[in-house]
Amino acid sequence: MGWFKRSVVVGAMAAGLVFGGGCAQPSVERPSYGSGSLALSTDDELLYAVDTDNGVLVVIDAKANAKVAEVKVGAAPARVVVSQDDTIFVTNRGARSVSVIRRGEWTEAMRLETGIEPFGLALSPDSKVLYVVSATARDTTEYGVLSAFDTKTLKPLWELNVGEEPRGIAVVDNGKRALVSLYKAGEVVEVDLVNAKVKTAKSDIYQQANIGRSSQSITVTSAAPPTYHPRAAADLVATPDGNRVFAPTVWARETTIAARPNPTVGYYSNGGPCSAGPVATAGLVTLDTTDGVRPEVDDLTDCAGRRDNTLATGRPMTALTSREFTAPSGIQGPTVGVVSPAGDWLFVVNRESRNLMVLPVDRRSTKDISLVEDIGHGADGVALSRDGQRAYVYSQFEHKVTRIVQAQGSLRKDGEPLVVAAETLSPEQALGRKLFFDAKDTRMSGSTTRVACSTCHLEGREDGHIWQFPDGPRQTPSLAGRKLLSTAPFHWSGEFPTIDRFNAHTIIERMGGSGLDASTAAKLDHYLDTTPRPERPMTPDMPAVARGRAAFVKAGCDTCHSGEVLTNNTNRDVGTLVTDRTRFGGNVDDRDKVGSGFNVPSLLGVSRSAPYLHDGSEATLAARVFGNAGDRHGTTSTLSEPEKHDLVAYLKSL
Repeated sequence: MGWFKRSVVVGAMAAGLVFGGGCAQPSVERPSYGSGSLALSTDDELLYAVDTDNGVLVVIDAKANAKVAEVKVGAAPARVVVSQDDTIFVTNRGARSVSVIRRGEWTEAMRLETGIEPFGLALSPDSKVLYVVSATARDTTEYGVLSAFDTKTLKPLWELNVGEEPRGIAVVDNGKRALVSLYKAGEVVEVDLVNAKVKTAKSDIYQQANIGRSSQSITVTSAAPPTYHPRAAADLVATPDGNRVFAPTVWARETTIAARPNPTVGYYSNGGPCSAGPVATAGLVTLDTTDGVRPEVDDLTDCAGRRDNTLATGRPMTALTSREFTAPSGIQGPTVGVVSPAGDWLFVVNRESRNLMVLPVDRRSTKDISLVEDIGHGADGVALSRDGQRAYVYSQFEHKVTRIVQAQGSLRKDGEPLVVAAETLSPEQALGRKLFFDAKDTRMSGSTTRVACSTCHLEGREDGHIWQFPDGPRQTPSLAGRKLLSTAPFHWSGEFPTIDRFNAHTIIERMGGSGLDASTAAKLDHYLDTTPRPERPMTPDMPAVARGRAAFVKAGCDTCHSGEVLTNNTNRDVGTLVTDRTRFGGNVDDRDKVGSGFNVPSLLGVSRSAPYLHDGSEATLAARVFGNAGDRHGTTSTLSEPEKHDLVAYLKSL
């Protein structure tokens, strides 16, 4: 195989051939080459796996492939890093904290207080500072924060607003700067760590990937080439010298999806970059960090240029489409990654397609890409040993570690996976979750589509995207914590009276799957109905929230948003119904599809589901409350300005 041949150096020891790559040496030494839910100790003797469902850090003897210990940490732990003195740090996404564990003690030594839903974390090159990314601040959902802690005293140093829903982090420039990814926006923020300030709030990934578009204005009637927006920026993967950072992403189509639902083929399978992938296609963004932060991406609107697969491009492909990967393989849901110690190979875990991709960092050569298939459901961690002998992947949904080695020029799984924790979900929930996150199960998605429910409904929530469907623009609604089975009918149009009808339509006509039998479909439904709401800072006991509840009733919001799930399950026109047929190419308006209005959504978890309304036309809740012209969306004109602010606070508490 190409990648193996290029790794062989005459006179080099076999131990460094694959994962170590060549004879290049990193300019910055790292305690561990791991990402996501996996990390190795500084001597590679111990492997640390974070199990989210069980709320534990599992300690594994890497050589013996045996469990050594289990440390109880906070709720829903997400990621782990190891410092130079072998202190272990774990983000507790459901407990607003980071757990601190000392090697050999195998108990939680301390918890550090963070923002809400802490996720990404990284250490300075000297391990003196720990950086933690939280999805939102403790007092607002308008932005998330980057927090810095002194690893010796474990005291907070500073906290910084870094934008909406941040997720991943990479420290570069010998610890002077960091890049932080914005999960739904698909953007990267550059932070000056020395002065604790945002240096660049936007890196223009979108602009560079769509530089060939004929107009700055994107409409459903535009004749410009299709444009694509990066989403699901869960991780940032730096090369050892920090000069480059790779951002696994999903390219979501922005312009019109001309195809309509068809019971014989999933129409999501068409419309990816250069018509070579589905409407949501996996990809990689390359960022040059030598001088600021500069995206190096293909122009997704220029197919001839993008398909120029020369070996001299200096970076990986931007879109990983069906032209590179055919059934039963495929790439969907790139979630975490790590670069080999020598800096020449990139390892990416693809959660939804259940495989590990290995590709060179310096060229767009499809023949040099390798895939290790069937690494387990829900994989979100990868680690590489420093001696180049082993790689490890963690499967969250099966609670198992898969060990991977190189042998005879190829990568292979080494022995049976090690199960390190017990299942906590009911059998129905466990199977439903696997189905929801699976892009390879042909019952759920066709061989030419290869998308999962979670491709758009990120983590059961939403992707912040507005899809230009044949019947008009539609925002991806959040599913998490909304007690879905109690909110029939379904779809923005309310056209599906039961969840089974809705699922059959989505799975077969949109995703191209063969469909589920009644028993299996019930398990998927059960999982969706029990997903938890995102955390939020506002709580019912706050005075503004109590006043906002009264304002909610005063404005008549409760006439539609009523009951336990805050919807009366009817269709209403709140001023967004479009009756001008020219907007949709002269052949359809909203009334043809939805009649008198759009389905009233549940408000549970609404503070974390921007943008708002069926077409995503309102960026914030405040914009809708204060901009409700003509009282089409509740009689907000009866509220004073303070009452409107209180109403927004109440909505953010739901």
